[in-house]
Amino acid sequence: MIPQHPTTFDLTMNSSKNLCDKPEEACGVFGIYAPEQDVAKMTYFGLYALQHRGQESAGIATFEGPYVHQHKDMGLVSQVFSEAILEQLPGNMAVGHTRYSTTGSSRKVNAQPAVVDTRLGTLALAHNGNLVNTIQLREELLKTNLHLVTSTDSEMIAHAIAEEINTGAGWLDAATHAFHRCQGAFSLVIGTPDGIMGARDPHGIRPLVIGKLDSQPIRYVLASETCALDIIGAEYIRDVEPGELVWITETGLASLFWNPQPQRKLCIFEMIYFARPDSLMHNETLYSYRMRLGRTLAQESPIDADIVFGVPDSGIPAAIGFSQKSGIVYGEGLIKNRYVGRTFIQPTQSMREAGIKVKLNPLKDVLSGKRVVIIDDSIVRGTTSRKLVKALREAGAREVHMRISSPPVTHPCFYGIDTDTQDQLIAATKSVSEICTHLEVDTLAYLSWEGMLAATGEDTNGFCSACFTGDYPVAIPQQVKSSKLILEKANQYAVL
Repeated sequence: MIPQHPTTFDLTMNSSKNLCDKPEEACGVFGIYAPEQDVAKMTYFGLYALQHRGQESAGIATFEGPYVHQHKDMGLVSQVFSEAILEQLPGNMAVGHTRYSTTGSSRKVNAQPAVVDTRLGTLALAHNGNLVNTIQLREELLKTNLHLVTSTDSEMIAHAIAEEINTGAGWLDAATHAFHRCQGAFSLVIGTPDGIMGARDPHGIRPLVIGKLDSQPIRYVLASETCALDIIGAEYIRDVEPGELVWITETGLASLFWNPQPQRKLCIFEMIYFARPDSLMHNETLYSYRMRLGRTLAQESPIDADIVFGVPDSGIPAAIGFSQKSGIVYGEGLIKNRYVGRTFIQPTQSMREAGIKVKLNPLKDVLSGKRVVIIDDSIVRGTTSRKLVKALREAGAREVHMRISSPPVTHPCFYGIDTDTQDQLIAATKSVSEICTHLEVDTLAYLSWEGMLAATGEDTNGFCSACFTGDYPVAIPQQVKSSKLILEKANQYAVL
């Protein structure tokens, strides 16, 4: 029984999707086993904390014995759910998802969790990441006369598990066998009538953490980031390890390694940009790591200037670090409208030509006559950066120097980040000197690849940095690779 609650609206297109000059994350996942709690409401708040990971759709599935209740729709978490809807989602455990589409278009049918019936009952799967063998897996599943409802790889993972269950396997064996059929990036939270599973691919490309509630007996939570634990008062225990499957039931938390030879390759962009600065990775907040990026950037590419500031919000920690190392005064040169969020109403042509002031507005009295250093975490297409520089000059900045706290993005991602095809990446088609001219800045410098990895303080082999190097840790099938990987170009990091 899968009741489908009425929805508020159904937007089939996100017309603003490609206007952002940043790579977009695939999604955030959340799961909780807590019979004593209102699991739907706790999942709602968990997803609310993970909203930055995806703004197209959101969904929650709750388990009440053999019954599954679900609601999912297009829009932000606060738009998809209300008190009345959450009251219709009873149960002792829940799985939630907030989505940005990388595999599968932006339509309600592709919203998650993916819910599939099996011999042992219904499963609900929430997926962060992207498979690279989707074509092969789809062909294998279709040979069994399976009817796929969506165009997502997430539904295929769910059906691969169901297929194993329907031929006699139990939940854990079925999941393990299905995971071996999947290549690429996947951090999963899977709800079943008997418990909740959490799993990561053997490289751990996308994050997944475990938390516990202050309760007796101890109840457990799974989430993409620790900020989703904080919001509900859960304590971070540890990460789900690459190649690990955890099983949360009434008896507690159990663990097994479905892949005995994991090789950690956490996406470095999670640390640079995607994850919230207050989330923990490697036992520290990402705010601290991003400050170190700024200090390293100042050391590598010094400049004489009057003020340094970051592009809100992601560039601010690196700007503070840059200021600390360089001695240049830190200030605010841009004010962000934090209520813009995601809009389906597009500005007129004249408004678009006015630049990016809908979201960012320069402080003219701060900038007038000053030599400014603006820090950003990345440049992908260059469209926003160019408009931003123009706005700073119009506000009276005498010199504009740009510093980027990551290397040039020269290759597309195939593991759950939307970076377009290679020819859309400005650093893949232009040298740093050419980008500097295109953006109309006085100087431009990127952080070195070595400096970015050294700032982690961890084993530098434990990260995926393919978007900067083209060295993909999971082999990309040629049919998939050719769709995005168009160019090859080497770049230097600075033009001063």
